[in-house]
Amino acid sequence: MALSGVRVLELAGLAPSPLCGMILADFGAQVVRVDRCPRSAMNTDVQGRGKRSLALDLKQGAGAAALRRLCLRADVLVEPFRHGVMEKLGLGPKVLLQENPKLIYARLTGFGQSGRYAKSAGHDINYLALSGVLSKLGRKDENPYAPVNLLADFAGGGVMCAMGIIMALYERTKSGKGQVVDASMVEGAAYLSSFLWKSQNLGLWNRLRGENLLDSGAPFYETYKTLDGKFMAVGAIEPQFYEQLVKGLGLDLDKLPSQLSFSDWPEMKKMFAALFSKKTQAEWCRIFDGTDACVTPVLSLDEVALYQHNKERGSFIKNDQEEISPRPSPLLSRTPATPSSRRDPFIGEHTEEILLEFGFTKEEIAKLHSEKVIEFNKPKANL
Repeated sequence: MALSGVRVLELAGLAPSPLCGMILADFGAQVVRVDRCPRSAMNTDVQGRGKRSLALDLKQGAGAAALRRLCLRADVLVEPFRHGVMEKLGLGPKVLLQENPKLIYARLTGFGQSGRYAKSAGHDINYLALSGVLSKLGRKDENPYAPVNLLADFAGGGVMCAMGIIMALYERTKSGKGQVVDASMVEGAAYLSSFLWKSQNLGLWNRLRGENLLDSGAPFYETYKTLDGKFMAVGAIEPQFYEQLVKGLGLDLDKLPSQLSFSDWPEMKKMFAALFSKKTQAEWCRIFDGTDACVTPVLSLDEVALYQHNKERGSFIKNDQEEISPRPSPLLSRTPATPSSRRDPFIGEHTEEILLEFGFTKEEIAKLHSEKVIEFNKPKANL
């Protein structure tokens, strides 16, 4: 795989950093999740695919020393803590990069490593708010709303950080040097929204939120409820696609207002909604499948893996626990991702084998265990 041979240490965190680690693991990196010790009763990382777990107490001097030693043989360290936490542990980039100048030290945080909020708590909705993106999300006469925690946590955070790591790894092939990746979810979400910034002069966002072409203002870029309580998604922006939408709805284009007549959009939405409500989702699929009307069913998570197009591409995979998840993307023609089909690791499941691989002796491991610096959690066989 593309990242085969890359050694990654991922300090356990929430949402964004586990996704970052999973992306790297899916494309071939050897990812060790460094879990907290003593371990909590619940493992919150549901994105542990392809990783192994080492339970280590970084608050103990011996634990911090062990991580420093691990970093000597690592290519990448991913850490998700607020600015200053790693420095207090003696594990900041100045220390680790001095000891291993080739290390890629990825810092994935909400507000970044500088600025007045660098040490502040926050979540996806806060990062999205400060990025400017949240102000654009929501329907007319409603409060702005965040689309779950996808944009800042995962897209602006986990994916952007993985991209930064891969770019740093590529640059290292030329310079032989590592560097710090400062991945801020505020800035990542803002960067994702570059189109919003760069398209302001095109007139796409001149109206209030919820009244524009792409934010639910247009009748031809909207979701509509069907007779059976399901939904269809409509994205017929171009005139030739809009014409096919109108035809599928059984309307006469010549008798309708102009497609871009803003004042007529509210009434047009009511008309389209009334029409969509008279047939089931399956009936609308039969009408629009094979056309360029840009009308598709809104699939639930239970339906998406069984949808014909997704089945033909193998877009969703099962692990050995029969859990369904999306296949890694994008597809690489020569070195495709081959994600692990094993269950996610238990906290501390691979502590001993990882330390042995990184040069620790059995005596050193036994001492760390006796001092409760590390934990073992080997699963018991079901007899």
